[in-house]
Amino acid sequence: MSGSPFTIGIIQDHATADVAQNVARAEALVRTAAARGAQIVCLKELFDAPYFCKKQDHDRFDLAEPIPGPTVERLQRLAAELAVVLVVPIFEREAAGVYRNSAAVIDADGRLLGAYRKMHIPDDPLFNEKFYFTPGDGPIDGRAGEANVPGFRVWHTRYATIGVLICWDQWYPEAARITALMGAEVLFYPTAIGWHPAEKAEWGQAQIEAWQTTQRAHAIANGVYVASPNRIGHEDEAGTDGITFFGHSFIADPFGRVVASAGEEEAVLVATCDPALIESTRRNWPFLRDRRIDAYGPILRRYIGA
Repeated sequence: MSGSPFTIGIIQDHATADVAQNVARAEALVRTAAARGAQIVCLKELFDAPYFCKKQDHDRFDLAEPIPGPTVERLQRLAAELAVVLVVPIFEREAAGVYRNSAAVIDADGRLLGAYRKMHIPDDPLFNEKFYFTPGDGPIDGRAGEANVPGFRVWHTRYATIGVLICWDQWYPEAARITALMGAEVLFYPTAIGWHPAEKAEWGQAQIEAWQTTQRAHAIANGVYVASPNRIGHEDEAGTDGITFFGHSFIADPFGRVVASAGEEEAVLVATCDPALIESTRRNWPFLRDRRIDAYGPILRRYIGA
């Protein structure tokens, strides 16, 4: 692992029903991150709309747009203007009846490098994602010759090699491992995670800690940086108590140390990542060297009983 230090930024904010306003707010916050030195900036999951999966409603498919499409093209212009790399998570319409939870990756010259499509799709109360999203089954092609396997990939951007995974993917060590093995120096996890209000008193803090701990473990186990922007704010849904998105976005280094974090307020987090620390960490904790790849075949089974 070699190269110069690079600076990343993540955006924690809310969303309203006004998509144009959401995009304008995100653009302003990207400008703030760039002014603070960020060279690679990641927005939250499904950044330009409320979290619409709280209910199964066919009309909400109208929120989707293609990649490239109007929102991505607008942010391509912004990336070129500011000379920043942008990770832009949106609801993608691939074709009639095929919709994805995706993240477009735009290089610092405004070129669309491709998009990651969320691989792990949850189905929980108020998180009806299986109704809306086809799971990722392969990357949108970017630059020729870049390493990728079905569903996972990395991008060699102007400033660093990055991997992108989305929300529910963050609970799966396999996703982090594969993306790190392809050369990612930082794993971005755009997120929309929150509390069912009735559960907050009993489980709220534990949920935050579990969410952060599993991702910090990915940083440690793979010797990479991890950056997770979450959304904030309470979003209503008729007939329910809605969801309160808890924020607590953070950036962790390859030791799992939190180097930047937020609470439940709007925030722009910026941190410098040094490839030399990745090198040093992996020399001292050689987890990749000591993997027993000859013994891991059973991981391909759903469950291994007694």
